[in-house]
Amino acid sequence: MPFSTLPSLLGDALAARGYAAPTAVQAAVLEPEATGRDLIVSAQTGSGKTIAFGLAFADELLSDGALPPAGSPLALVIAPTRELALQVSRELEWLYAQAGGRIATCVGGMDPGRERRTLSFGAHIVVGTPGRLRDHLER
Repeated sequence: MPFSTLPSLLGDALAARGYAAPTAVQAAVLEPEATGRDLIVSAQTGSGKTIAFGLAFADELLSDGALPPAGSPLALVIAPTRELALQVSRELEWLYAQAGGRIATCVGGMDPGRERRTLSFGAHIVVGTPGRLRDHLER
């Protein structure tokens, strides 16, 4: 399954980074059975899972190849560790840059006030750890 099935903005971003074809985990999230479903993605380091998160919800986020204005989050990625959340966030930033994607990262060790301000300006995708996301929801 080539990346050609993706919206062109994402395909272009992947090509610019040297990606020619999806890895096994990326192909799995692009399968028709995965469309529109909540997914648990688990794979070894180096398998391409951080990109897989962004590919999994591409069809849900992009309308006619573009993102709507940022408002309430359209996608949520919950990562078990701060390091993985930051990695996923960085990958989503370049993957959705051409589409104008706003990614908010909510993890421990960062200024929660700054995270709240970022969220108040609107985000397409929120990436965070369970504890910090819970903190924001409770406030």
